Amino acid sequence: MNSPGDIETLKRRAAAAAVEYVRDGMVVGLGTGSTAKHVVLTLAERVRAGLVMKGVPTSRETAELARRSGITLLETEDEWVIDLAIDGADQVDPQLNLIKGGGGALLREKIVAAAARQLIIVIDHTKRVPVLGNPMPLPVEVVPFGWGSTARKIEELGIKPVLRKRDGGIFRTEGGHYILDLHVDRIEDPVSLEARLNAIPGVVETGLFVGRTDLLIVGTPQGVEIQKASRR
Repeated sequence: MNSPGDIETLKRRAAAAAVEYVRDGMVVGLGTGSTAKHVVLTLAERVRAGLVMKGVPTSRETAELARRSGITLLETEDEWVIDLAIDGADQVDPQLNLIKGGGGALLREKIVAAAARQLIIVIDHTKRVPVLGNPMPLPVEVVPFGWGSTARKIEELGIKPVLRKRDGGIFRTEGGHYILDLHVDRIEDPVSLEARLNAIPGVVETGLFVGRTDLLIVGTPQGVEIQKASRR
């Protein structure tokens, strides 16, 4: 089951399993991306069936979909207490560390993940990897001012950053920032790399989500698998 249609089916199944963790009265962080879209649509079905909840979206795209689907949203400028956040990922390693941000919403996704009491990550089985890294680039969100200097500091770590472009121009996040995509063969120590990148002036946030996942739900051809994080 690796055709595009099959993968979408696996995503829907995993999303449906994740939504089962949502209870009446919860505030739920709503992720961004193809898998998160299935989460929103499945949540909307439960809302129409009587579930009472409010959502905190991580992007305009997610907010628009949620509103159209009948999900009540909290204003993103408010201070929230998020009971549960459900999101997807571009890569997941055996320790449940993630690369996220392929869609460019990594900053808001990380803010919501950090505010949530529990973070559930939903993926299809192709997103599991033995170690993070190529072929998936690591997105790093940077301030436009002096971005070239920021890029040079990243190069000093032995990593070549590539400025993300789209439709012939520089891609900008919803926060107005640029994204540098870093191609790293193997991210053996994501904790260290995240800290080193965040220490560079001009770096807003990285797409490394280290030690944040509480529950991983995976759609596989054999069924839905659930993995809990092992906390030391």
